[in-house]
Amino acid sequence: MSNTTPNPTAEHSRTFLIGTRRSALATTQTSHVRAAMLAAGYQAELHLVHTPGDASQAAQTPVAQIGVGVFTETLRKALEAGECDVAVHSFKDLPTAPDPRFRTVVPRRVDPREVLVSRNGEALLELPQGAKVGTSAPRRVSQIRAVRPDLELMPLRGNIDTRMGRTEKDLDAVVLARAGLERVGQLDRAAESIDPSTIMPAPAQGALSVEVRADDDAAWQAVSHLDHLPSHMAAVAERAVLSTLEAGCTAPVAAYSLWTEREDTADSAPEQHVLRVFGGVFAMDGSRKLVQVGEATFDIPSPTSDKGFPAAEEPRWQEYIDAARAIGTDIGKKLLKDGAAEIVAEAD
Repeated sequence: MSNTTPNPTAEHSRTFLIGTRRSALATTQTSHVRAAMLAAGYQAELHLVHTPGDASQAAQTPVAQIGVGVFTETLRKALEAGECDVAVHSFKDLPTAPDPRFRTVVPRRVDPREVLVSRNGEALLELPQGAKVGTSAPRRVSQIRAVRPDLELMPLRGNIDTRMGRTEKDLDAVVLARAGLERVGQLDRAAESIDPSTIMPAPAQGALSVEVRADDDAAWQAVSHLDHLPSHMAAVAERAVLSTLEAGCTAPVAAYSLWTEREDTADSAPEQHVLRVFGGVFAMDGSRKLVQVGEATFDIPSPTSDKGFPAAEEPRWQEYIDAARAIGTDIGKKLLKDGAAEIVAEAD
């Protein structure tokens, strides 16, 4: 989260309600947002919102069956109706289409890689022949089949503990987002963090989207200092790949980003950092993959800094966001030229 602290004003007397799902992961990541708001002098409380996705997880209903956005739309409706003032989402779960009802900031992102939790501590390439691995995401299924076609891939739903618990019952391993384990303090359960060249993560994985109503200036002021511009830029670039391909979050599409320092920058010049973005589309049977890369250089302070580049204060904030989005859009167009639409259609 940002270390930038706004000056106290009369608006600090308002208590902002932060909407969250009931799961341990959702309440934990929302609590991090609340703590950052409190540290900045704002009053905030968690507000629990029940979503259809909670019931579907209990019933082990596949995501493709209940529809894209089931975990986020109920929160958004509660926010729009004024039931809460702030909503915290996993950014990767949001629809890619812009929504004029809301404004969003992205706190500092955590590691976007996938992890493998296995019964005996083996890594993905070390699992025994024919091992049963739990994952329901087409993006993961397609990439696992490419590197381990011998594995038996099994449907997987539920919260983090439920998923990991399957390794003590009927599964040899499960694939999860590292960010979730990190946020709930169970990263030690992971046998490995999987290299993105083996399994590329979901676009914007590891990033949160903190939303407020577009017309609620007080709520915007209360959260805008949380924005970490390099994290926001990377997440937006990755999501632009998905958007350009017109694919939903359950499609076999992946993306990730790396920030590096430009080495040829003169000592007297502003800091120069390169955002390199990778986008990929994968056939469900593991037989084919398309990968494209794009990059651009930006004159911003180090992306590893905790500095938040507040959205309400940085005059070039929107310019940076738009430029990052353009990288992902270009990658998406290149993938389409390579035949990505056909691969995505075959996965439906």
